[in-house]
Amino acid sequence: MLTRKQQELLLFIHERMKESGVPPSFDEMKDALQLASKSGIHRLITALEERGFIRRLPNRARALEVIKLPEAYSAAPQPRRGFSPSVIEGSLGKTQAPSAARPVAIPANDATSASVPVMGRIAAGVPISAIQNNTHEISVPMEMLGPGEHYALEVKGDSMIEAGILDGDTVVIRNGSTASPGDIVVALVDDEEATLKRFRRKGASIALEAANPAYETRIFSADRVKVQGKLVGLIRRYH
Repeated sequence: MLTRKQQELLLFIHERMKESGVPPSFDEMKDALQLASKSGIHRLITALEERGFIRRLPNRARALEVIKLPEAYSAAPQPRRGFSPSVIEGSLGKTQAPSAARPVAIPANDATSASVPVMGRIAAGVPISAIQNNTHEISVPMEMLGPGEHYALEVKGDSMIEAGILDGDTVVIRNGSTASPGDIVVALVDDEEATLKRFRRKGASIALEAANPAYETRIFSADRVKVQGKLVGLIRRYH
């Protein structure tokens, strides 16, 4: 017999795995269950593991496997969902870069895929230099993009591993200058450092939050941070 919170967490993990194949981060679990700290999530996961509903996979960051669900799953309350990037697993196709280094506008209901420019690297760790000119293009499914302008960046660093974003991944970004708390964004700090972090507000300041406990949250005055777009997808190469 599961408690209400244990069941909510189990269903949240299950639904996220169905959507993206990637377990939610501890922060996302905490937000979804409206808990004050991640210690409560640790206790719930331990309880679910002891009862045989989930299994932790060794030697992999935040890797969880749902083994079974409650019998009354269809009638169970659904938890509030957080953000989850869609993920494409496979090789990165490269083509000749166009002369103009700018995001590509994607019309709705077009072909099944579109070419998106890869505009350098983005730091998921200590910020690196600002976004470069595009180096090549990748083909991205239209269902990942939707309307709007998009570009891609190669990830360097491990500060977002608990959000399922690994060193060497390519993130697909919808171009834009606004974000809501909890969005994963490309943030430009002082017009010279570009970083991929979760966007938060701390009073009049902006917090750029990592998804790895080894990295501290960085807080800046609002005038020092410019949002350059929001994460909508992720492409991973397997060697």
